[in-house]
Amino acid sequence: MAVLVFVEVGEGKVRKSSLEAVAYAHLMGGGVTAIALGTVAASELESLGKYGAQKVLHVADSKLDQPVIQAYASVLAKAMQDENADVLVLANSSLATPVGAKVAIKAKASFASNVVELPSTSSGFVVKRSIYTGKAFSFVEMKDQKKVIVLKKNAAEAKEVGGTAQIVPYAVSLSDADFTTTITATEKATGEILLPEAEIVVSGGRGLKGPEHWGILEDLAKALHAATGCSKPVSDMNWRPHHEHVGQTGVKVAPQLYIAIGISGAIQHLAGVNSSKCIVVINKDPEAPFFKAADYGIVGDAFDVLPKLTEAVKSMK
Repeated sequence: MAVLVFVEVGEGKVRKSSLEAVAYAHLMGGGVTAIALGTVAASELESLGKYGAQKVLHVADSKLDQPVIQAYASVLAKAMQDENADVLVLANSSLATPVGAKVAIKAKASFASNVVELPSTSSGFVVKRSIYTGKAFSFVEMKDQKKVIVLKKNAAEAKEVGGTAQIVPYAVSLSDADFTTTITATEKATGEILLPEAEIVVSGGRGLKGPEHWGILEDLAKALHAATGCSKPVSDMNWRPHHEHVGQTGVKVAPQLYIAIGISGAIQHLAGVNSSKCIVVINKDPEAPFFKAADYGIVGDAFDVLPKLTEAVKSMK
């Protein structure tokens, strides 16, 4: 089975979720070819070999530095054809998911998003999908010869398997029709660690009483090397920037550890975090709904708990 993996690049670096996609494709068996678009260093692409890619196609066209969905879809559809790939794997993101859907149309392929496990091929080609914001799973049989799989973040481990990848320049002729959409501006989230890529997220709610108290949360996040997040009311009140809003209408996260501080646990917030591997809730209200979804809970005042927790983390290091 020949597998093509779309490698998403941000600021010249391969995204962690794309490393997961390459490792996932490697476990499917057969040959794995990765493809990267736009400006990216050869050393970044060569590192994909450690995760199972045998070859990396590099479309070094500066026009593709701007993530135009139609153009990306045209490149990937052509690469699937040229590489005779049976499956295209992408890691879920605001770019990759719509690109994958367009490729499926162009290639007349079956499409499945939010996939959480390797396909079962004992009877057909069946994938397991996360649905209803992680509250249930569905099993989907992909019947077309070509298949497009969008992998849910943190559903696969970016495990190194050794090996090297051959970097191959790949040229694709793009028409003006591929660039009918123009990106006029891009607002980038700031911070040392961005929410979608974070292994650990420390998130705060109205229980912190105001933006002036966010320092104790940031101290814990720094000690844990974690990203910071917040609930919707906090971003609505401009206590924190909107790109930190975690929830159904904000950023959906799936870290190894999610720490919720002073957040009651409204259904909209839970929908954005329930794919986390472990949830820790800190709240002085023992009846806070979030405790029902937590793996571990601390009933206590955040202003007492957080400094002690931060010191404990530092002492362990």
